[in-house]
Amino acid sequence: MTAVRIDLTLDCGDAQLLASFWKSALGYVDLPPPPPFATREEWLAQFDLPEGETADDGAWLCDPEGIGPRLSILKVPEPKAAKNRLHIDVRIAGHGTPAERWARIRAEAARLVAAGGSVLAEVDEHHVVMADPEGNEFCVAAAAPPTPAAA
Repeated sequence: MTAVRIDLTLDCGDAQLLASFWKSALGYVDLPPPPPFATREEWLAQFDLPEGETADDGAWLCDPEGIGPRLSILKVPEPKAAKNRLHIDVRIAGHGTPAERWARIRAEAARLVAAGGSVLAEVDEHHVVMADPEGNEFCVAAAAPPTPAAA
């Protein structure tokens, strides 16, 4: 069986706020509308959207290199009520000593705090548990060492 690709969808109260944060956190860009549509507004016009809903109520992001999953960020009426059952791990590139990895993890966490996130916990100099501007939990950790290719 061939592996399938996945998209992740994040419910929110402010799609544009979270899109800005996650573009900064992941290095993602706006996903172009599907062909033959020139704009998101044109694409959305084909759907029977509820009154008052606009293109700003959603954001669609992608990895510019096409490797990571796409991220859909959609406005919903209800607030976040509990801990995520699925969360994103932001993996920081590079290896080195444990102290060097921890310094890179903490530096990335600080950058994401400046972008609107918040630190919830630091765990054993291994990873930092964070929340995006709407409280969705994610972790910042070092990337796993590369795995050897199968023979």
